[in-house]
Amino acid sequence: MHFKLLSDRDLKALDGLLDSYGGPDGISKRIASMRVYETRKKIAGDKGFGGMLEQAETYAAKFPKVEDYLEKNQISVSRRAVCTTQVSGFQGAYVTLDCMRRLAENGDVLFPSEMISVVGLTDAYVYSGDLLATLAMAENIMGASKFCTTNLLGTPLTEERFSRVENVTGERFERKDLGNGLSQILLKNMGTPFGNLGGVEIGNNNHLVYLDGVTRAAITTGADFFLNPSWSTIVGACYYAREIPNLQFKISMLLSTQNTILFRMLLNIVKEFLRDDGTTPLYEVNIGNAATAETFIQCSRELEASGIPGISLAAHLRINPDLGMEDFNWTKSAHKVLDAGRNITIKYESDGESRPLDTMGAYFLSDEERKEKAALIGDVIYHKCVRCDKDAKEIMRMGYETEFAGISYRG
Repeated sequence: MHFKLLSDRDLKALDGLLDSYGGPDGISKRIASMRVYETRKKIAGDKGFGGMLEQAETYAAKFPKVEDYLEKNQISVSRRAVCTTQVSGFQGAYVTLDCMRRLAENGDVLFPSEMISVVGLTDAYVYSGDLLATLAMAENIMGASKFCTTNLLGTPLTEERFSRVENVTGERFERKDLGNGLSQILLKNMGTPFGNLGGVEIGNNNHLVYLDGVTRAAITTGADFFLNPSWSTIVGACYYAREIPNLQFKISMLLSTQNTILFRMLLNIVKEFLRDDGTTPLYEVNIGNAATAETFIQCSRELEASGIPGISLAAHLRINPDLGMEDFNWTKSAHKVLDAGRNITIKYESDGESRPLDTMGAYFLSDEERKEKAALIGDVIYHKCVRCDKDAKEIMRMGYETEFAGISYRG
């Protein structure tokens, strides 16, 4: 017997949420309209971030170019695999600008192609201009190919937002009153401070709250790429975004795709909700930290055999000191993957050194604390970018094509 992943009741709730935002076409058009730099810059200016974007433009003009590095070192592409660079921890506009300042002063660091941010989608972050200004710097000024935004399920929201989702989906959500008109999904598995990072505990129908947060951020700021940490949320996301071509998701390593069996489970979910053109809302899978190079290579082979296009596979090369094994370093394994002719996205949660705020705790600061500590967090991201640049340049010298952000290229 084959069991459908989504029941009729599930589908009705998801369709109700989609319809409440104007349907797939309406959502897609609103995302597209908010990705235009002139639009973002005007709104950011109205919200007090105009000067920040002008400063970011000045910093960006000082960034080095890939072509100059290749020419200076007489490097050419001679091997067939492709390496994509990715750095995590761009915690909002103030942090991103400070990192840009440090990199502009350095003048020798090639900027990563993909950027990850782990900030809860509070009303302040989404509607104050903070997220929009961050995206403008990342995507429009720096030319990042992807900027991943995170929706943490435990983020406090106005009671009005929960009531709205209940009304349009017909479902109910267990939550607690925080006072001052705010409510929060009731989380029951908080054995450690980070026990629910990214919303790993998606109980009951809470995937609908996750998707509502994603949609609100997308239509408000043009964010189009979101971290997805749970089996139920990726099922919901693959169905929800199947007719929204400019909405994509990244699988967190916390989904536990640590082996080929788990990876095949994920591919089965994806294949059940393919778009009409055979593509999927899933853009990237972060293979878990426990995986060996051989496991990564096998996942790549099975992804190719699946015939599903457009999915990239990523691996952490360095991780936060409190995220896992001390001195974790996957660099040699990444080289094995490339030597096997397999593409890889190299991701940096850390630069491998112990620094203040190079911890998962930095992902859970309040909006006010994040702004106050922007220079400290910016320094952490700066060193991640330096580490990424060093490793990527070694990979370039090995003869592999290596992808960076648009700002790192001429023209």
